[in-house]
Amino acid sequence: MAAVHLTDSDRQRIAQAVTAAELRSAGEIVTIVTARSDPYRDVALAWAAAAAFLALAALEFAPHFYLALIDRVLGLWATEWSPRAVLGVALSVALVKFLAMLLLQAWEPLRLWLVPRPIKRARVHARALTCFRIGAESRTTGRTGILIYLSMAERRAEIIADEAIAARVAPEVWGDAMHALLAEIRQGRVADGMIAAVEGVGAVLAQHLPRADDDVNELPDRLIEV
Repeated sequence: MAAVHLTDSDRQRIAQAVTAAELRSAGEIVTIVTARSDPYRDVALAWAAAAAFLALAALEFAPHFYLALIDRVLGLWATEWSPRAVLGVALSVALVKFLAMLLLQAWEPLRLWLVPRPIKRARVHARALTCFRIGAESRTTGRTGILIYLSMAERRAEIIADEAIAARVAPEVWGDAMHALLAEIRQGRVADGMIAAVEGVGAVLAQHLPRADDDVNELPDRLIEV
């Protein structure tokens, strides 16, 4: 699993950035960092099944070549291959290919590399939505919660806003904050990236939802790691 390298000092700096941003607006910023958003086991199974299918397809396409190859490897001489024996070979080869592909994907970098980008994007978004619904949505009096979510393994982030913020700020407005976050992440500076995102989100919130005199802090400022 992709490690999240954060020190206690990093966590404190992020929390302080959230506190400072919320002093200027009615928004309630929630920050979440996760090592990855999904184990992608179904994708790994799909690749393993594809490897088994390709092995069967190759045997069907050139059966004489592969049966002769098996004869040479096993030291057999002009074996008469019965339908049952051919089927046994096919099933054995398919099983070996299936298990080998699964075993290879036990190495997480390879498994993640094999996951198509649209699937990664969808899984990160789905996990971010789940975290938002649990940690921010409808948990403030004025529906002013906003989530900054970072998934390290996929190197993707999401910014999701509650109703009062979404009604005033178009989703594309968060582009600068997202860019600032990912630019730091690419350099390995996770804490700096989260702080940059918090500052960018805070600036937008201060413009569209300025803090009222009676505003209270309704959600924790600390970084959540899941």
